[in-house]
Amino acid sequence: MLFNGGERIDEATAHAVRALRAVATAEYDWTRPAGGLDWSCLDTAEHIAGDFTAYATQLTGRTAGTGVYVPVEAKLDEGTGADGAVWAVEATAGLLAAVVRTTPAGVRGWHPYPHGSADAAGFAAMGVIELILHTHDILRAFDLAYEPPAELCEAVLARQFPQVPPARDGEGHWAVLLWATGRGERAGHARLERWRWHNPIHLAAGPVELVEVAPDAAADLAAGGTGGIAWAEGGPSDGTRGAASRVAKAYAAGTHRPEWGMFAVVRAEDQLAVGAAGFHGVPDEEGWAEVGYNLAPAARGNGYATQALRALTDFALAIPDGAAGGDHADHAGPTGLRALADPDNAASHAVLARAGFTRTADRGADAAFELRRP
Repeated sequence: MLFNGGERIDEATAHAVRALRAVATAEYDWTRPAGGLDWSCLDTAEHIAGDFTAYATQLTGRTAGTGVYVPVEAKLDEGTGADGAVWAVEATAGLLAAVVRTTPAGVRGWHPYPHGSADAAGFAAMGVIELILHTHDILRAFDLAYEPPAELCEAVLARQFPQVPPARDGEGHWAVLLWATGRGERAGHARLERWRWHNPIHLAAGPVELVEVAPDAAADLAAGGTGGIAWAEGGPSDGTRGAASRVAKAYAAGTHRPEWGMFAVVRAEDQLAVGAAGFHGVPDEEGWAEVGYNLAPAARGNGYATQALRALTDFALAIPDGAAGGDHADHAGPTGLRALADPDNAASHAVLARAGFTRTADRGADAAFELRRP
């Protein structure tokens, strides 16, 4: 299920606000600490409203690359009670939803996790997560259970927690999300003391940009959809759909690692995707990761493939030992990168050479190229 930011915010808000209003009465003391937090319930509601406002202004303020949040903060007026706090949550949720729906393609705002920016869908997903988790925390203060819709939880897990194995038979998506955010137990997994979500990576590459494809978008592409991406004529190609299928299958199997999947190659001037590039998985036991790429025929001959491949290899080879895959220190940084090409594809050979790869011994019927880590 492809993540639709504005609709998901509306869905989460309707569900959470209904639960919060049920306890926004004199019977419940909102000055007591929220469950598992040092904040009071009122402070927690203020935090939700603050997040919604901050996320909206990061997009409208076009803050990508600044390294800072817009210097504005949402605070509850002094003396605001529970009912007013819930009203503020609902109102600021609407603000974020409106901004998400009207943000042009390609606009990103600054956010620290994990590589300094997020797009509109990312800020929408972060807002949904903050809302449903902190609604859970507030309800816990009164010993009341809260559980948002399963499909909503499944959607935000695939979008913002691609490193987390999805729910298995007998597991609920909400239970997995609680575990992924340090709020619950999960059979076969240690309790998380520290956690963070993952916003798709964005790499500038001259006339093109590389945008990491999240598992939900990959699954949509593999099934014949667009992945929520605007494609130039001729895309997405069969090769792109095949790469997307690889990502979707790895995520379903619990083996997908962010950063080592697929990136859409997006033309900067019009924000249309002209192809894809990426990795076939994490580095192997010898530290080699295989890279691949393809462009729509109409986009070839412009240097896009070379620029994209250079940006991709620079990014991968800069990952330090023990840090490959972002939060996954069990995968070391790569020894080098390898690419396979048809022996007769002179154009692809030239792209690889321009990106710094050297031809090595053929591998079966394929010409092999390698770029070793400095």
